[in-house]
Amino acid sequence: MGRIGISCLFPASWHFSISPVGCPRILNTNLRQIMVISVLAAAVSLLYFSVVIIRNKYGRLTRDKKFQRYLARVTDIEATDTNNPNVNYGIVVDCGSSGSRVFVYCWPRHNGNPRDLLDIRQMRDKNRKPVVMKIKPGISEFATSPEKVSDYISPLLNFAAEHVPRAKHKETPLYILCTAGMRILPESQQKAILEDLLTDIPVHFDFLFSDSHAEVISGKQEGVYAWIGINFVLGRFEHIEDDDEAVVEVNIPGSESSEAIVRKRTAGILDMGGVSTQIAYEVPKTVSFASSQQEEVAKNLLAEFNLGCDVHQTEHVYRVYVATFLGFGGNAARQRYEDRIFANTIQKNRLLGKQTGLTPDMPYLDPCLPLDIKDEIQQNGQTIYLRGTGDFDLCRETIQPFMNKTNETQTSLNGVYQPPIHFQNSEFYGFSEFYYCTEDVLRMGGDYNAAKFTKAAKDYCATKWSILRERFDRGLYASHADLHRLKYQCFKSAWMFEVFHRGFSFPVNYKSLKTALQVYDKEVQWTLGAILYRTRFLPLRDIQQEAFRASHTHWRGVSFVYNHYLFSGCFLVVLLAILLYLLRLRRIHRRTPRSSSAAALWMEEGLPAQNAPGTL
Repeated sequence: MGRIGISCLFPASWHFSISPVGCPRILNTNLRQIMVISVLAAAVSLLYFSVVIIRNKYGRLTRDKKFQRYLARVTDIEATDTNNPNVNYGIVVDCGSSGSRVFVYCWPRHNGNPRDLLDIRQMRDKNRKPVVMKIKPGISEFATSPEKVSDYISPLLNFAAEHVPRAKHKETPLYILCTAGMRILPESQQKAILEDLLTDIPVHFDFLFSDSHAEVISGKQEGVYAWIGINFVLGRFEHIEDDDEAVVEVNIPGSESSEAIVRKRTAGILDMGGVSTQIAYEVPKTVSFASSQQEEVAKNLLAEFNLGCDVHQTEHVYRVYVATFLGFGGNAARQRYEDRIFANTIQKNRLLGKQTGLTPDMPYLDPCLPLDIKDEIQQNGQTIYLRGTGDFDLCRETIQPFMNKTNETQTSLNGVYQPPIHFQNSEFYGFSEFYYCTEDVLRMGGDYNAAKFTKAAKDYCATKWSILRERFDRGLYASHADLHRLKYQCFKSAWMFEVFHRGFSFPVNYKSLKTALQVYDKEVQWTLGAILYRTRFLPLRDIQQEAFRASHTHWRGVSFVYNHYLFSGCFLVVLLAILLYLLRLRRIHRRTPRSSSAAALWMEEGLPAQNAPGTL
């Protein structure tokens, strides 16, 4: 029976041999077969090990993308770590018509990828509350005393200074942006107010504040900032990570002759306030115009801008249509409607000798008020008495002329130019009155369905006012819904419907409108879009630093996987060395007679024979 002897340059006491008797059958296999099997097993192990490492390191990223927005929401409500030196800050003061508010934002250091935007979030204090403060009145109240403006705004800046770490003040940009209230002031008064801010603020605060950081922004700018803020929170400026994501082909402005690029589809916004209505959405394709006059108007309604930090990169170049319609807000529209009722009723009574609306017993029948509700219109010392009939369809028909639509193509409210919308591949969010009309009373906010909304509005309008009051007293409506909302819900439902479908020409089967008060459980202000746009070049500093260490960064990024490859390769080499050594021992034993002594084995290795014990 054969015996495999394993011998190394170790002490003689370590010499041992293995007999095949009693060993597994595989040890009787040809050694070359064992070596081949071992090599294959090692190769399979190496491959499996590499796949596991790569999957664990990189495969998890794709899976995590599905939860990224959720995780962002969770971390976004945590208190900001003011001790982290890599956190940067920015301040925006919104000077509105009724008051001014300061918003403090923060963001971590940029990752160095020029294709990525800053991850800007609203700063939260130690109690996890957003760092926001509001004061009254509006800044326009100081039109005749501009020297007091800096004192007026100081409480806001002191509030921001207390939350931003002192060491970060000199690198924290401050933007003071004035809106509606300041727009109506003469240019001389606007300039005097801004001059006082630019002169006094740098004396008392160390924030990064230059001449371009204080200005009166247009309604178009405000709309663009709102659009940026909403889409940033929705993650529409991120790269495509999933095949299920909605995409759109875009002709980059200025390079229409180039091939269209594919990127995430952005969302449009509809915002109906008390006075005005605004629409903003991306225009991905190059537009054509029906006339030169229409083209001239379109230039004032289309905004083209680059959100990226590199002007040569076109991935974040957007063409956005923004239009604001004064008088088309819910309350302003009701006022225009009542003015028309008053004027027409007085005129008809005078011409026809009637007494309609002049007494409670002979009221004007208003289809836009709930059934049997009583109301009145007072103007110039005269009163017109109303009684609701709750006819939703007639109400819609009555208010259609207020849309001021024209026969010209590609127009909306007041005959204003509106570029075509690809309804089959679009998404819109409706805020303010779009949400209140669908949710406060009808309790159907969220995904908008025209048929369901129309039925619910009809039922509400046709319900007697006494029943609606009873429901209100029982708390069946939204907590912030009041009697004013109940009284004019019928009119505002009809107004919202007509503005959306007739004014902006959305088809009645459009399924991609979401009415909302918040996005991801937080109210998104246009100030978020403002600071995102105005700080878009800040990542250049981090990108330059990353470029300087590009080779080292690349090695660090892949060394984790490469080190495991190296380990596996070394393991394979050692395994092969052992197998080759065993093969060498087998060849030695084949040339050595079975009866040879241990001394003969040493001779085979080329070493002098050792004396056997007991031999002299």
